[in-house]
Amino acid sequence: MFSCVFQAPPKITRSLFSVPVQEQPFQVLAALLQQPEEVVTREELRQQIWPQDTFVDFDNSLNIAINKLREALGDSADNPRFIETLPRRGYRFIAATVPDAPPPEKNPFSLKQWNWLIGAAAVLLIVVALFAMDAGELRSKILARFAAVPQIRSLAVLPLANLSGDLSQDYFADGMTEELITELSRIGSLKVISRTSVMQYKGEKKKPLSQIGRELNVDAVMEGSVLRSGNRVRIAADLIYAATDQHLMAETYERDLGDVLELQREVAESITKQVRLKLTPEQEARLHEVRGVNPEAYQAYLTAISLDFDRYEDIRKARSYLEKAIQKDPGFAEAYVSLARSYINLGQFRWLSPQGAYPPAKEVLSKALALDEKNCGAHLALSFLSWRYDWDWPTAEREFSHADELCPNDAVIHREDAFYLEWSGRAAEASAEMAKALELDPLSPWFLLAQGLINYQRRNYKAMIEVGRQHVASNPNLWVAHYLLGVGYEGSGQTLEAIPEYRKAVELSQGDQDPTAALAHACAATGRRPEAQKILRAWLVKSETSYISPYMIATVYAGLGEKEKAFEYLEKAYQERSSDLAYFLKADLRINSLRSDPRCQDLLRRMNFPK
Repeated sequence: MFSCVFQAPPKITRSLFSVPVQEQPFQVLAALLQQPEEVVTREELRQQIWPQDTFVDFDNSLNIAINKLREALGDSADNPRFIETLPRRGYRFIAATVPDAPPPEKNPFSLKQWNWLIGAAAVLLIVVALFAMDAGELRSKILARFAAVPQIRSLAVLPLANLSGDLSQDYFADGMTEELITELSRIGSLKVISRTSVMQYKGEKKKPLSQIGRELNVDAVMEGSVLRSGNRVRIAADLIYAATDQHLMAETYERDLGDVLELQREVAESITKQVRLKLTPEQEARLHEVRGVNPEAYQAYLTAISLDFDRYEDIRKARSYLEKAIQKDPGFAEAYVSLARSYINLGQFRWLSPQGAYPPAKEVLSKALALDEKNCGAHLALSFLSWRYDWDWPTAEREFSHADELCPNDAVIHREDAFYLEWSGRAAEASAEMAKALELDPLSPWFLLAQGLINYQRRNYKAMIEVGRQHVASNPNLWVAHYLLGVGYEGSGQTLEAIPEYRKAVELSQGDQDPTAALAHACAATGRRPEAQKILRAWLVKSETSYISPYMIATVYAGLGEKEKAFEYLEKAYQERSSDLAYFLKADLRINSLRSDPRCQDLLRRMNFPK
């Protein structure tokens, strides 16, 4: 905020007075004072204050600046005392144009020259006064231009505020936030906090940015807003050095919805320039790769990714939106990647068979990579498919590495890679990747879940109990928390304590097959065979019309001591390339009774598990 000193118009008062003025209104005022009484056109103001490489809504910004000046000066557009509007031309500063008396006849200066001198004197007086008093920290801000920019190695993009006034448009603002984080996560020299953590500050008005910076352990915070009006999108972005609240950047960007991908990359590029990041040639090229997107396709895409991909009904809705996006814009790579993700989740949660889920996922991923071979989300999805469906471990590892190279600041990539490394027996590397994931997503409620899954592969049941109790306490309605706690109890020999946790997991998951199989196995192990047999019979009937994982059926037979049936269904799981078989076979306590059988060793050999 600037504090400007004026000599009032002679018809009003002869004293000096001070008014607060913000930076852009101050620049407009300075431009008008340079030519008092003369018209300063809108185009002249645009060239001086909003050059062509500044992406703003010029008309709106100028109108706001003039209105703020009038508000500060107590002026009126209808009866101006300071600033006169000339419709469709520009503005004129008129406060110093009425002298108290005619100039003496011998005065060597003309009226116009006097007005120029008055304007110049006013500008000089403003500058001197502002620098002397450091009003509004003007002196500090100007001198900061010549000072070194604070070193920025880490950044949090806070949720963009939805300025539309329509709560139903929140998905659009949240989607734009997520896409901007994704864009910035490609820059290896800048740590960018994950969406999961920053979304916890959505709507937060009370916390100082310095506190948010400490909580997220970042140097800088970007906050801003997004406004969508028809097919126009405007992003206002403020980049702030968290420790001192120093503003490093305050810009507004506006584009048609069809150019929204370009808009996101403009914001990312502005940030990299402001904090003086060194980009690799590949990163530099990526920021300048621009393509348009069909507005309807982009809106459908944002609607889809706002849904919960862990819920069956939401996935079904998301698929319809994504299919619409692809229909509207067949060249939109991100829509294909998200569609592949929907298929993968349908298979992973056993809502579709492996054949019904994973081949379609691979097909749409091949289209995505044909459009954008550097899409890290596509490579992450391929790593999952190579691991859990193709059982191609070298390709899985290569795809994890490729995804990490393309988006080194993506917490999900590091987390999923940690799961794979732990599964393949590389505990130290897994811990390092999980540490990276936690650094990028420090407030994630899923961290305890991740720790539980790591301990599952390690068969560290004592640690599973410790983490499981914490997880249940903080997330009592999350079924996986109860499930992992139950596994910890059962693996520690406390099977009776495991059963209530399994029951709660079945209830909260609405019958997910994994906790249901765990409940059946625990019941069989504690002499409650009728309950286990009831679950098994229901599954066998249901399998005639819906998909039931043969691996899960095998675990129930193993618990009941029916080894022949257990191996029969393990073989079915092998033939269908069950993703359950790849993930669970190495560590699952439910098949402990089968491990000494040569048929189990043969199955491991055929799958060629990593040593």
